[in-house]
Amino acid sequence: MFEGQPKGLYALALANTGERFGYYTMLAVFALFLRENYGLSASMAGTIYSSFLMLVYFFPLFGGMLADKFGFGKMVTTGIMIMFVGYLLLAVPLGGNTLALVVMLAALLLIGFGTGLFKGNLQVMVGNLYDDPLYAKRRDSGFSIFYMAINIGALFAPTMAVKIKEYAETTWGYSSNDAYHFSFAVACASLILSIAIYYVFRATFKHTEGNKKVADKGEKVVDEVQLSPAETKQRITALCLVFAVVIFFWMAFHQNGLSLTYFADEFTARSASGVQGMAFDVWNLVLVIFIVYAGFSLFQSKTSSAKGISAAVIVAAVGILIWKYTQITGDVEVKAPIFQQFNPFYVVALTPVSMAIFGMLAAKGKEPSAPRKIAYGMIVAAAAFAILVFFSIGLPVPQTEIGSDGMPVAVHVADVTPNLLIGIYLILTFGELLLSPMGISFVSKVAPPKYKGMMMGGWFVATALGNQLVLFGGLLWGTVPLWACWAVFMGVCLVAAIFMFAMMKRLEKVC
Repeated sequence: MFEGQPKGLYALALANTGERFGYYTMLAVFALFLRENYGLSASMAGTIYSSFLMLVYFFPLFGGMLADKFGFGKMVTTGIMIMFVGYLLLAVPLGGNTLALVVMLAALLLIGFGTGLFKGNLQVMVGNLYDDPLYAKRRDSGFSIFYMAINIGALFAPTMAVKIKEYAETTWGYSSNDAYHFSFAVACASLILSIAIYYVFRATFKHTEGNKKVADKGEKVVDEVQLSPAETKQRITALCLVFAVVIFFWMAFHQNGLSLTYFADEFTARSASGVQGMAFDVWNLVLVIFIVYAGFSLFQSKTSSAKGISAAVIVAAVGILIWKYTQITGDVEVKAPIFQQFNPFYVVALTPVSMAIFGMLAAKGKEPSAPRKIAYGMIVAAAAFAILVFFSIGLPVPQTEIGSDGMPVAVHVADVTPNLLIGIYLILTFGELLLSPMGISFVSKVAPPKYKGMMMGGWFVATALGNQLVLFGGLLWGTVPLWACWAVFMGVCLVAAIFMFAMMKRLEKVC
């Protein structure tokens, strides 16, 4: 998995990990913050939440266009600076009045625009590493590693968001509303780390920045493949068809921060015990990840010393987990945002598993194409929501009541086992691993060289449109039976999968 990768991959992946850690720390509590701090309804909070996600993934289109002209490296560093200002504004506790709302919306605009300059262009630079024939065959595995690094940051984010908020309340005496801002402040610190990593290791990927000055100095640049107008049109058309499909995946998948978080808050048991309770400690999940990777290392290492180290890691991790199990006393409190740690945990833990499976299929000449993997991902996502439909039959419609401060408050109406959401996130992660890293790899491979930035921006625009449609989770919440809410997302994923299979021959032509 890690052999034969360009050194620049790890530098770019770590820089992205820092930025994503801050982003997901903020996002873990954002929807709940909107409802609690401003007294917004579920639908209004959902509209703001989905609009922010839309901006984050829409601006990469403009970021890509600017990068095609001025260079990817310049846009990445400029984007980090703009994001920092946005997160800084969001970190200031101004209360819940109109001024605070305006400042918050301005902060979201800055974060969205800064992310647009940073996110897509960094991924184009990763793709450029594999334009070198020496690394061309490692493109898919490289993007899987890159995607895994993103999720390492996201894995710790929910715990950080909850813990820093609790610390601000209990130790520093801040109110619950003001304490949210400390979760947002974490993003500022993570951006400083991200830009530091970028510049310390810049020499390993400088040739991918697309800066004309680099070429003028005679440094290494990758030769562009020349395409005819017909080939260019064919590739762009294929990419647009994929973009149309992934809109509906993100519409369903990004319910994790909205309707699925509402479900965790209002319908899921607020305590867990035993092994189930251990799952809500992020360090236990980290130990499981060590076991998975050490297990692969044990079977793949070529020296006895490496195998011995791998075996020792497995024994130590299992021993710690057993010891921690014996120390459990009573129930563990379960808070809604913490469920968002399971998706990145599964991504990190399952990435080597998925790569091993596809590696075996590739060796036999049976590995599915990237478009086919995307279609399978849509089916898997539909299956996750089908399970939610089944288990939601008979549950009451979400409810609210007026609190002592006159603000609407969500009511906890059921105690569904946390295992349901833990399982749902597992299934959705299988779909994500089939669709997202493979989709990014497909774009970087198929995009005409002159339009790489814009086409990667197109991938994010599709994601942006899907994120804007996330608002349907908030609009449906409390207005229809719970099973009907999930059925909508199941249906759109199935329709998108059918469309993808109908276009498969056309898509596989350009692979």
